[in-house]
Amino acid sequence: MKKGKKIMIVTIGLICFVLSYVMFIQFKTVEETNITEIESMTTAELREKSVAWRERYEQTSEKLEETNAKLAEYKQKKELNQEASELLEQELLQARILAGETDVKGDGIIVTITDHEDTEKIVSYDLIGLVNELKLAGAEAISINDQRIVNMSDIVDIYINDGSQFIFVNKEERLVSPYVIKAIGDQKYLESALTTKTVGFIDQYSENATLEVKDNITIPKYSKEIKIKYANIKEEE
Repeated sequence: MKKGKKIMIVTIGLICFVLSYVMFIQFKTVEETNITEIESMTTAELREKSVAWRERYEQTSEKLEETNAKLAEYKQKKELNQEASELLEQELLQARILAGETDVKGDGIIVTITDHEDTEKIVSYDLIGLVNELKLAGAEAISINDQRIVNMSDIVDIYINDGSQFIFVNKEERLVSPYVIKAIGDQKYLESALTTKTVGFIDQYSENATLEVKDNITIPKYSKEIKIKYANIKEEE
C-alpha cells in the first residue's frame, strides 16, 4: 500500500474515533442522570438544565457536521489524487511508448521491400526516407525487421572489403532483404502518405515495395540502452 493511502486511512480512522467518543460521552451522561433528581427540580432549574442540554446538543451537532465535512473533504482529495495519479501514469506510459521502452500493439500498415537483380539495391537512404515519411504521417511506433526505430536509431550502409554491402540499424543489427517495415498509427494517413502518386514511397519504389493495411500489428521495444550524455534539463530562471 502506498504511503499516501496509508495516511488517508489513518486520518479517517482517527476522525471516526473522535466522533464515536463524543457520542459515547453524550449517551453516558444521559445514563448517569438521576431521574429522581429531575422530578424534584423547579421550573427554573429545569429550564436551566434544558438550556444546558440544548447547548451540548448543538455542540455535538456542530462537531458532527465538522466531521462529515472533513470526511467529504478527504474523500474529494483522495479522488483528486487518484485522478492526478492516473493522469501521470497515462502520460508516463505515452512517454515510454514514444521512447520505445515497451512493446506496443495497434492498427497500422506493413511495407515490404525486396531487392531484385534487375533493380538498384536498396540502401540505407531508401529506408531513412521511408521512416521519415511514416513519421510525418503520424506513425507512433516503427520497426524494421522487428528492430524498433527511435530518435536515437541509426540506419547506415556498411561496405565490406570484398565489395559487398549491408545495412545496419541500431548500431549493430544487420538488416537483409526483404525489409519489413511496420508502422502503428492512423491507417488512412499512413497509407495516403505512402501512396501519393509520383511522390509517395510506394509509387517511387513500385518494383520493390508492397503495402498492406493491417490490424493488431505488434512492434517490440527498443533493445538497446539509451544513454544521454550531453543534454540536460534547462532550469527555469
